Amino acid sequence: MATGMVIIGAGECGTRAAFALREAGYDGTVTLVGAEAHLPYERPPLSKESMVDPEAPSIKAIADAARLAEHHIDLLGSTSATSIDRANCSIRLTNGSDLDYDKLLIATGSLPRKLPLQGLGLRCLDLRTFDDALAIRAHLHAGSHIAVVGGGFIGLELAASARNLGALVTVIEAQPRILMRGVPAEIAQVVHEAHDAEGVDIICGDGIASIEDDGASVHITLSSGQVVAADLAIIGIGALPVTALAETSGLALNNGIAVDARLRTSDPHIFAAGDCCSFPLAIYGDRRVRLESWRSAQEHGVLAARNMLGAEEAHAAVPWFWSDQYGLTLQIAGLPDEGELTVRRDLDDGAFILFHLKNDGRLVAASGIGPGNAVARDIRLAEMLIGKSARPDAVALASPSTKLKSLLAA
Repeated sequence: MATGMVIIGAGECGTRAAFALREAGYDGTVTLVGAEAHLPYERPPLSKESMVDPEAPSIKAIADAARLAEHHIDLLGSTSATSIDRANCSIRLTNGSDLDYDKLLIATGSLPRKLPLQGLGLRCLDLRTFDDALAIRAHLHAGSHIAVVGGGFIGLELAASARNLGALVTVIEAQPRILMRGVPAEIAQVVHEAHDAEGVDIICGDGIASIEDDGASVHITLSSGQVVAADLAIIGIGALPVTALAETSGLALNNGIAVDARLRTSDPHIFAAGDCCSFPLAIYGDRRVRLESWRSAQEHGVLAARNMLGAEEAHAAVPWFWSDQYGLTLQIAGLPDEGELTVRRDLDDGAFILFHLKNDGRLVAASGIGPGNAVARDIRLAEMLIGKSARPDAVALASPSTKLKSLLAA
């Protein structure tokens, strides 16, 4: 007998889905299965503001126990699902009990990619959970030397946090530059220069040959022969979707759990959302993508919940990403690699936006960087233009005197 809606994963996506079910009027049982002992919490602050807390990282809760109880959401903490019995619409939990479902949402997120090397010990850490943040924070203080392996968003945000706490920092990136994935070179250069100005040593184009962790320090030997000695190595080389449950239960996979535009898996009773799934983006000709994004996780949670209740709504949101480092905010709407030509708009205080267009003039992405919220409004308006498949005039886009709102109205 089905008992209601079950959500595996109590992170951003899963928790938002649980509340969205209630907001849509669902009055059956909602069960949220979470592997961690903590209440659901926001992950983005772990590499930024929580990490630089003078005392220690603190949890920014998505919902406290009282709010969960108010909405009659049953949270099973410190619990994971070990298998799915699709024929009987049931999952097996780590405590040995079974949980029946009417509809199931898999929102298991992603896990940090591991370095395929021997020698990784207790001083080689990665960041996914609050407990990971506590372990990393214990090493970030004046005089400590931190090696960050990976020049993506997480690695660079942690590098900035470490410098803010007085640590010496070396960033090691095997690619020719930092932020190779999804960030235009002009913007990556601004971020690189900001880290340079703060005293971060960035090494690009050099891979890792070996790591030795003797329990007191870490010695990283690069492909060039250079050795970087540090008190801690933070590994931030990307993430992999958590798909084991889907795989063992026979669900289709494709760079994550494969879902359709309504976030439905190959089983009509099972949905997947957030970092763990790939889905078709209509605005890019149904290109299949997997997004690791806070806002995407929120949007997916709400959309999945509505479709679990039969709404049949297709995904229509434009991807959006952001990062804060040293007072600079980077924002990207859309997928820049879809662009075939780029138009630059310069703003005050060194801020600028790059508009990425197809050869036919259609705006497909916008990337911006500047102090504080300098680019936030224009990126939001660009996001709306992208969603409408607009073809704004390139000269108008480049001119700071042109209000993007007027282009949107046109």
